[in-house]
Amino acid sequence: MYGTISGGGTTVKYSNHEKTYHVSAPPPIALSRESSLKQKEDVKNVTKLHKVEKGLLIMFVGCNYAKGKWVPDNKWPLYSGSGCKQWLSSMWACRLMQREDFSFEKYRWQPQGCETPKFEASEFLERMQDKTIAMIGDSLGRQQFQSLLCMASGGKASPEVQNVGWEYGLVKARGALRPDGWAYRFPKTNTTILFYWSASLCELEPLNRSDPATSYAMHLDRPATFLKRYLPRFHVVVLNTGHHWNRGKFHANRWEMYVGGKPNIDKKLQEISNARNFTVHSIVKWLDSQLPKYPLLKAFFRSISPRHFVNGDWNTGGSCDNTIPLSSGSEVLQDGSKDHAAESAVKGTKVKLLDITALSELRNEGHISKYSIRAPTGMSDCLHWCLPGIPDTWNEILCAQV
Repeated sequence: MYGTISGGGTTVKYSNHEKTYHVSAPPPIALSRESSLKQKEDVKNVTKLHKVEKGLLIMFVGCNYAKGKWVPDNKWPLYSGSGCKQWLSSMWACRLMQREDFSFEKYRWQPQGCETPKFEASEFLERMQDKTIAMIGDSLGRQQFQSLLCMASGGKASPEVQNVGWEYGLVKARGALRPDGWAYRFPKTNTTILFYWSASLCELEPLNRSDPATSYAMHLDRPATFLKRYLPRFHVVVLNTGHHWNRGKFHANRWEMYVGGKPNIDKKLQEISNARNFTVHSIVKWLDSQLPKYPLLKAFFRSISPRHFVNGDWNTGGSCDNTIPLSSGSEVLQDGSKDHAAESAVKGTKVKLLDITALSELRNEGHISKYSIRAPTGMSDCLHWCLPGIPDTWNEILCAQV
């Protein structure tokens, strides 16, 4: 967005890909100090005001939260890794493992040219009063969900928080290890935070409902049924998918690709990377088509979280033993996302990209690594993150964009 001096005033021209708005404003040279400070406060953390003193141009540049650097900050982490037991799974709480180095907790993300507001639990809950935040995706989405619960509660026990999973059908089925998701409500502000497990974001339909070992039609062009059913109740929705798009997961989950309600016959889509890209575009396009019905809904697609296996993969001796923060650099200088599929999918839509790929790629020391309490000896988890850790930054950026 930009403005030019016209007739002694300022006209700010704003474009949102569909419409262009012209808003008149007082000339900057006439602003009092108090008015100027108020104006800056209004745009703080949303846009950055650049004044060209010798020219006739005022520029408002949207903050690119994905571009910036990691900086040391002794005020981090935002909650206790050993204290947030109510929400944080023990398999991700590195403070409860044998890891001894926690220097990775003492860094925050500093976007270039703008500020990310410091997360305050009480302020966040007040801002989210009477609202529901839904995270839908894979286990990295679940990590982000648990991170947000720890942040919202300050990492302290909160017995007053209500389990409202039943309202969304999120109850443990007979014989299941866990429910398909969780939903918790902070009663003081009526703020609900939920997670739903949908590793592919696709609608999955059993091909033979009477057979427990049936295969599933994986409808690449249809969003998960849960998302379609409960979208009207959400105020913020964050989607993610990525790491289940491989032959091993397809075989284990008994997924069979369908498009247009029929088995896929497109040879290009038989390549899993193409199928993932097609699905991301399909789901984002559908979500964008729903937004006019729900003008208060903020929709995000989170870019993929990077893996850091070296010298093999998770099942072939791959590891991530580095414990030195930022050993491969501290800055992201590029403008575009490293998740090209997600970036391309949201372009031209009202769905925002929560771009965390490149900034997370710099933090290979923040994974659970060899300290996992669940993996067999000799195996490392270089996919999931220690909490507190990198997903906390994802949530800070999310809250700034909301």
